[in-house]
Amino acid sequence: MKLRPVGKDYMWGGTKLKKQYNKDIGMKSIAETWECSVHPDGSSKVVSGEHKGSNLDLIIAEHPEYLGKNNKDGFPVLIKFIDAGKDLSVQVHPDDRYAHIHEHQNGKTEMWYVMEAEENTSLIYGFENRISESVVRKAVYEGKITEYLHYEEVHKGDVFYIPAGTVHAIGKGAVIAEIQQNSNVTYRVYDYDRTDENGNKRELHMEKALDVMRLEPVRKINSYDDYFECSDYSAKTLCSCRYFTTEKVNIKKSYDFEVSEDSFQIILCIEGSGTIKNKDDKVSMIKGDCIFFPANIGRIEVNGSTEFLKVKC
Repeated sequence: MKLRPVGKDYMWGGTKLKKQYNKDIGMKSIAETWECSVHPDGSSKVVSGEHKGSNLDLIIAEHPEYLGKNNKDGFPVLIKFIDAGKDLSVQVHPDDRYAHIHEHQNGKTEMWYVMEAEENTSLIYGFENRISESVVRKAVYEGKITEYLHYEEVHKGDVFYIPAGTVHAIGKGAVIAEIQQNSNVTYRVYDYDRTDENGNKRELHMEKALDVMRLEPVRKINSYDDYFECSDYSAKTLCSCRYFTTEKVNIKKSYDFEVSEDSFQIILCIEGSGTIKNKDDKVSMIKGDCIFFPANIGRIEVNGSTEFLKVKC
């Protein structure tokens, strides 16, 4: 099932998703596209196959078997493209335990794959050194929290794993693919004293943020040993955690994989174009497309010259 995303126009969004990733969804600027989502705040729509025209959340409600044996508790992920036309707020997400109690939804562990980055683009990834809660509170009050944060210069192809509790922010100039838990809970810590068109500052969530944030530095994932290359394609694991595993696949000619009864899978095309087929169906894909494969549909063949992220839960 090829999916059409939901667009989100936050104050920091840009125009790259529309111009470079074929997101012509009726918005002047786009901060995020929710490429594969069943979240109540925005569900993807199916634009190919027998379910064409239906929202993905309704399809999954009618066909829970599409999720597979590993996902008895519901749809586990939300997949996005993010265009940081401006710096995002300094923020943090809760874990499952805290989010279930206080927000009545999942926590939010996520990973980022940097699809492109302007020169000197950086992002915030935890604290530079271990810090106390009292220092954090004072620094936020005085507008000096950025002095204590760890900055990473980013380039195309970089990968970041952001477990719940990690203070973070995407910097201006980055376009990122984000694979995250199925959640929309964000606690803003600092927003650079920005105001909206009405002169209002966005709400901060200091007390909840302090409840959940990790006060020590985090370690960046460099690479996994799980790498395979042949004449037709190469594949590499980018991130694997309890919620999802993400691979990057680069196809020179063809690639096939199995979608078993254990889990659905998702392809997010980040370069090139190709065709996807199994015994019953065929669909084309170009840069920016997202394809959902229900569990237990068997062997899938991809042909073309393309690069994509493949997600399995």
